[in-house]
Amino acid sequence: MTDALKRLSEEGVAIWLDDLSRKRITSGNLAEMIDQQHVVGVTTNPTIFQKAISQGDGYDEQLSDLAARKVTVEEAIRMITTADVRDAADILHPVFDATGGKDGRVSIEVDPRLAHNEKATVAEAKQLAWLVDRPNTLIKIPATMAGLPAITSTIGLGISVNVTLIFSLERYRVVMDAYLSGLEKAKERGLDLSKIHSVASFFVSRVDAEIDKRLDALGTDEAKALRGKAAIANARLAYQAYEEVFSSDRWSALEKAGANKQRPLWASTGVKDPAYPDTMYVTELVAPNTVNTMPEATLEAVEDHGEITGNTIAGTYEQARADLDALERLGISYDDVVRVLEEEGVEKFEASWNDLLKSTQAELERLAPSEG
Repeated sequence: MTDALKRLSEEGVAIWLDDLSRKRITSGNLAEMIDQQHVVGVTTNPTIFQKAISQGDGYDEQLSDLAARKVTVEEAIRMITTADVRDAADILHPVFDATGGKDGRVSIEVDPRLAHNEKATVAEAKQLAWLVDRPNTLIKIPATMAGLPAITSTIGLGISVNVTLIFSLERYRVVMDAYLSGLEKAKERGLDLSKIHSVASFFVSRVDAEIDKRLDALGTDEAKALRGKAAIANARLAYQAYEEVFSSDRWSALEKAGANKQRPLWASTGVKDPAYPDTMYVTELVAPNTVNTMPEATLEAVEDHGEITGNTIAGTYEQARADLDALERLGISYDDVVRVLEEEGVEKFEASWNDLLKSTQAELERLAPSEG
């Protein structure tokens, strides 16, 4: 047991692993990380699955069976990914029980090609929840304009949701509103609100990557001084918004009916710029009732040399606001940055999904039984 990860957990940060593969499941590696590194959840996305399926032979047996049945490539992907999520959910079930359903969660994403189609997103969320058939699953729905009503509808059906691809403070507030509206629908239906959980995945490192690029183009001393400050400032102000919404009268009424708070989840916490400490999107975002989903390299960096000094968000809101205001004064438009990041986020996941379709199709053809 390492002190840094233990301390992080004690500060109220749930450590989730941003990765999953069949090898991780069958080798016992995931169980080991839960046991030794305080991992209490797993997130997946199309990029993670594409990487897992295209590397090694862990999926050959299932792919061979699917090829023999001549299933479509879309069906093959669904069978493979839901099998991994189901197995991971089973491994995490003791954590789910021990935390009263708060943690021990595994996330699986709706087809990103549906990001702008509300009805299809809800239909896919229902299908995925049915296919995985585990109470500790979270269905990932992107926070696009079409995704917002889909979030409300899905929560309203009693399905727990991980809202993904949130970049802006304004959008985050609308996401929380969509969650509360969903809970109100679920309550009208007579569903047990205590069984519905949600996290809101607020992306971190990509904000710095985009803003630093714009600061570098300006090249002034003032611009250089602001490098690496925007993402943490943005996330800290998101936590302020979370505190406001989940202390409102509207929330109190739902809480009395048994509802759970939608926790902020810090996503994209792997540091992209080698000039920055490789643990900064973890150590600078420590606050109660949050989740940090880390790639394995980041988790190991925190374990090795992360300094957890208590809550690093409390008391930072004024400085965070000042940092974002300073960017606007330099002519860097926050609204434009977050718009670009959302568009790119959806496009990247769509591209990964298309790569996943291609590589899975190639595997199905390779393993197809010869006719005769």
